[in-house]
Amino acid sequence: MVIFHGSSKIIKNPKYGYGNEKNDYGLGFYCTRNIELAKEWACISQDMNGYANKYEINLEDYKILDLTDKKYHILNWLAILLKFRTFDVYSPISIEAKEYILKNFYIDVEEYDIIIGYRADDSYFSFAKDFLSNTISIQKLSKAMELGNLGTQVVLKSLKAFEEIKFIGYETASANDYYVKKVTRDKLAREDYFNNFRKEISKDDIFVIDLIRRGIKDVSQIL
Repeated sequence: MVIFHGSSKIIKNPKYGYGNEKNDYGLGFYCTRNIELAKEWACISQDMNGYANKYEINLEDYKILDLTDKKYHILNWLAILLKFRTFDVYSPISIEAKEYILKNFYIDVEEYDIIIGYRADDSYFSFAKDFLSNTISIQKLSKAMELGNLGTQVVLKSLKAFEEIKFIGYETASANDYYVKKVTRDKLAREDYFNNFRKEISKDDIFVIDLIRRGIKDVSQIL
């Protein structure tokens, strides 16, 4: 697999054990298979260019958690997000929902070499908060993950993965182009969400309060 890491620096040798423990899936090296997205992520401000670092990695003999596989559910992704990201909740329903989802749907990511799953951009993070506050249903949260076309990220977690990844080059990302693209992508995702997703309610929709009241503790009860 060819993957890209967006950064303000050229990173030829990613170091195991470095980074931000409060990223989506905890400590790890966060990449994407989409070079355009990597360039957007590389430009953290309008006046700072970045780099899309390019790597190769052979996925054979790795223990991989692919959250895009149909056997997993959006609630598994959300539970992992709740575990690692700073997620302030204040209302009684949000507090109870956070505890319930963590207890019943969390998957221990530290058992895996590589994780494939959604990236919690700012807009996605706000969608997840709406679900916890009982504002949108599970069905709407799942559909909202498609807004903005963020694709998925590939995260290296284990020492083995870090030792075997191979740097093969980089491309420069112009902030004048890619910072604007990143901001626009997030803006359009939010607009689509507020103009459409929050207005539609189906009688078959399941909200977080329904999970708790029905005692749903397995994704098979939802799929």
